Parts: sequence; structure tokens; C-alpha cells
Amino acid sequence: MKKFTRNAMFEILEYLQDILKKSSEAQIEVLNPDYGVDLYAGEIIKLDEEYIYHSYKAWSDLSELLYCKLLTPSIKSKYTVVLTFVKINKKESFHNTKINDISEKYGEDSIFFRINKNEEPAFLYYYKQALLNAKIQEKKNILNLGINKADEFALISKLLSKDELSQKQFFGIDFSKTAINYSKQRFPQENFKFYAHDINDLKSLNLKKADLIISIGTLQSTTLNFKELFMDIFQNHLEENGAIILGFPNCRWHDTQMIYGAKAANYSFSEQSVLYKDVYFCKKYLQQKKYRVTLTGKNYLFLTATSIKK
Repeated sequence: MKKFTRNAMFEILEYLQDILKKSSEAQIEVLNPDYGVDLYAGEIIKLDEEYIYHSYKAWSDLSELLYCKLLTPSIKSKYTVVLTFVKINKKESFHNTKINDISEKYGEDSIFFRINKNEEPAFLYYYKQALLNAKIQEKKNILNLGINKADEFALISKLLSKDELSQKQFFGIDFSKTAINYSKQRFPQENFKFYAHDINDLKSLNLKKADLIISIGTLQSTTLNFKELFMDIFQNHLEENGAIILGFPNCRWHDTQMIYGAKAANYSFSEQSVLYKDVYFCKKYLQQKKYRVTLTGKNYLFLTATSIKK
């Protein structure tokens, strides 16, 4: 195990990458982040340009970049800790899933179904922000496209009182029958309706227009014509002056770990051109329709659009 105490992040990165090529686990000994800059003020190390403080956030970021889990640090000495990086299983991912029934790729038995986005701060914080920006308290008819197991409705139910929740109508649509059955059991209230249906054919459901449409990571599916579907949803399924929340994934899920950075075909690394092209198209289109558009988030980019018409 190698000790690192100096300003050596480049050397640390190179060292870990080399070890992880040959092994599923790597360890390093570093200054204890709990001490922070106070460590330099004591008798152990005198502050000079040779030394730098790395927070646990830096080590967590490094772990994610290396496709690793950062285990609980162990105390080596009064002033140092051992960090253990364990490679995640990149093959354990719904992105790589091959099944006979394409409608159940994200169903109850899938790897995707084990993901809980609401327990990921990088998702939860910005999704909550988007809901408040869209004035969720004022909305009456809420449509979610690609509802899966209804995590987006779960957060709304925490933001609103029982009385506020009961006065709204919720509609969730997903291609997976098992996901829809799960959502029905999760929200059995009469004002929650769920449909196992192809969102390419929303018209046949004869749903009332929604004053808030939510879609997280669904419209960008390779089985959908993104631009045509988006415009159809806006023109035919959103009330005048309604609001939209779109979540664009800027991450990959491996071994139920959320790893930053959109993955494009034919690239071995994160490449985000298609992501930003889609985001820009929606932003420009909605602004032309007199909507105020905000873009927030990191691992998921949340486009929130609210009408500015008088």
C-alpha cells in the first residue's frame, strides 16, 4: 500500500488506475480529511506549498471517476487514514440488458427497477427544486410519461399535505406492465391512475390535458422520435399556460451506482453532445412559445418550463 501526503493527485490517479487494471481493489494511505487545514497548524506538518488538503468529497469524486465504490475509511494513525477503492461491476447495468420482451426492460424484474433515484441527493435536490419552480402546489392534473415505479409521485406526496394531494389528479404512463402494476399498488388512491401504454400513442387514451407534464429520462429513448414526440406532447397534451419538467440523464447506472456523464454511442468515455443538442432544442422551442426555461442539475439536467403569457 502506498502512502500519499503531498500535493500528488496526478500521481494518485495514475497509481490507482494502474492498480485497478490488475485488481478489483486498491488502497492508499492519505492525510485524514477530518483534520482539514487544522492539521497544518499543529506540530505534525508545517504548512508549505508541498502539502494540500483533500476533502472526502475529492476522494468520493475520484472513486466515481474510477468506477469504484469508496469504502468506509479505516484509521491508520492519529493523522492518516486508509482509503479503499473497490471496482463496481460495469456489466451489471440495465444499459446492457438484453431481454426477449422489450417492454419489460425496465420492469419489476429488471436491474433498473432496483434503482431508487429519490435516495440520490444529486437527483432528489434538483427534482424537488424543479417541482417548486413549476409551482406544484397550484397544479391540478399531473401527467408523468415513463412513470416506472412512481418515484416522481412519491416525492410530490412528501411535498404536499394529504388534503392538497387528494385535490389533484395524477396520471402515470409506462410501457412496462409490471412497473404499472407496482405503481398501482403503491398509490391505490382513486385520484392516481396508471396505464401500461406506448407514449407514442397518447391520443388513444383520451386523457384530459395536463397542467404539469413530467418526464424523467424517457423521451430520449432510442425507440422514440424525440423531437416529434416532444412537440406532440406540448401541442396536444399540455394545457395552455401549463408547465413542463424534463429530466435529461447526464449519468450512467452501473451496479446500482449513479456515475456522472452521459454515454454516447461509439465513445468509450462520457460524451455529451447529443444530450446538450436535445436540451437546447427543447429550450429554444419552449422559449418561442413564451415559456421561461431554467436548466438545473448535474447527474440529471432538469429543464423546467413555465408560461410567461399574460
